Amino acid sequence: MKRKQFEPLEIDTIEALEYPFPKHSHTYYELVYIFKGSGNHHINKIIVPYKTGDLFLISPDDEHFFDIRKSTRFCFIKFNDGYFESNKHLVPDNLITASPNDIMRNTHLKEEKLIFDEPCKTILQKTVENIFDYNQFHKISDSPIIFFQILSIFGLIREASVKMNLKINSGIPKKEDLITFIHQNIYSPEKIRIQNISEHFSISKTYFGSYFKRNFEVSYRKYITDYKLKLIEKRIQAGQMTMKQIAFEFGFTDESHLTNYFKKQMNMNPSDYKFQQIL
Repeated sequence: MKRKQFEPLEIDTIEALEYPFPKHSHTYYELVYIFKGSGNHHINKIIVPYKTGDLFLISPDDEHFFDIRKSTRFCFIKFNDGYFESNKHLVPDNLITASPNDIMRNTHLKEEKLIFDEPCKTILQKTVENIFDYNQFHKISDSPIIFFQILSIFGLIREASVKMNLKINSGIPKKEDLITFIHQNIYSPEKIRIQNISEHFSISKTYFGSYFKRNFEVSYRKYITDYKLKLIEKRIQAGQMTMKQIAFEFGFTDESHLTNYFKKQMNMNPSDYKFQQIL
């Protein structure tokens, strides 16, 4: 189940003995602050204990829910992809090395619970209270005051991350670097398996598929298939290589394996395809 939100920014709070939502994901980002209570946060098959004063970062790639042990009051600060983009004119160029959206997706900040020392712990509590109080009287989605309050939370996250020796960069590869790596290694199927390519770029394999589709508007599997097929078509059209040589170049086990692959994708044998190009 994916929970949806249409406003750029929304604030919600609940107090409960039992968490009212089953395991779910979002179409938006969510900062979850624990005003009081204790229990466990289940996120992406990881269990992280929580208590009063804790803060959790949820992105659209995550699945999560809370298992409440002691009556808990939650505050949810929810924003979409456009919230920081629409307010970027308020941010000095040198202030953000990794965007808030990138920080929200950083796997290190989900696998480790952030620890806020004083005075940061108190500042965080008061900042969340300020945002919640303002929301009672004014529209918050277009408020510069609230934007800077939320930005200060990310400043606190960065400070806590440094003290915990957690990497706070974007945690994702540059699009150009990723595509270059794929094109250079398209002839080595093992190197471009999700397991290996995610390790090469230090990105969780759980996040890799959604990251790729979000940035390239096509699934990783389809991109690899289409690009490899395009190169094979060019080899066949050129007529300078045998099917056995093409199969060897692209890491197929033999000519029959390549033929079956080509037929599955193109609905015709390589020989029929070559004949069509001649006509």
